[in-house]
Amino acid sequence: MASAPRSDEMFDEFLSQRGHEVDDVGWEENYNKKQCPDCGGLHGSSASECSVCGWTPVN
Repeated sequence: MASAPRSDEMFDEFLSQRGHEVDDVGWEENYNKKQCPDCGGLHGSSASECSVCGWTPVN
């Protein structure tokens, strides 16, 4: 018997079918720096929030 998908999975599928990104987004890497995926601001390795736009990674 098949199990019903979780509501989160259904919601993620709905969004992804309409072109939205549903994966957890984290820092990008640029040489030895962290790079904000929203604005491209570069930060040291200890950064936990973008000082340019205020973005924080999903935990």
